[in-house]
Amino acid sequence: MLERLCYAQAMKKTKGPRDISQLAASIVAEATGEKKAEEMPQKNPAAVALGRLGGLKGGKARAKKLTAKRRKEIAERAAQARWGK
Repeated sequence: MLERLCYAQAMKKTKGPRDISQLAASIVAEATGEKKAEEMPQKNPAAVALGRLGGLKGGKARAKKLTAKRRKEIAERAAQARWGK
């Protein structure tokens, strides 16, 4: 009985990631000594908001600056990349 108890304690299951890619990432991180995502420093919320603000403005500003001819060229290249295969 005592042996069984010790074996059961030694073989405790740890709750790990359920997704295979998360499991693989945790194995690689453990093998290479990298920090896990939970241990990484958190991003500064003010910097994130500022970056998002610039990103939201960027596309509209670029589209406004482009000529109709250049927009058409970009659209044609995108369609060729998407459907030309």
